[in-house]
Amino acid sequence: MIPVEGHKDLFRDEKTGAIISTDDNGYNHYVSKKNKKIDERAELDKMKEDINEIKQLLKNITKQIT
Repeated sequence: MIPVEGHKDLFRDEKTGAIISTDDNGYNHYVSKKNKKIDERAELDKMKEDINEIKQLLKNITKQIT
């Protein structure tokens, strides 16, 4: 692999010409951040489901009272 000038963690693959990063800390940070976003999205979706369920229960209670 050929070092990329000015970038200590980047190398060029001699066969394909692809740029490859060897920055494990950067990659781990990216994966951690991505997983956090996935977890936050799942939590938000669950909250939306719970709110819709509560709305439906309130509608049912209101129908029973009237």
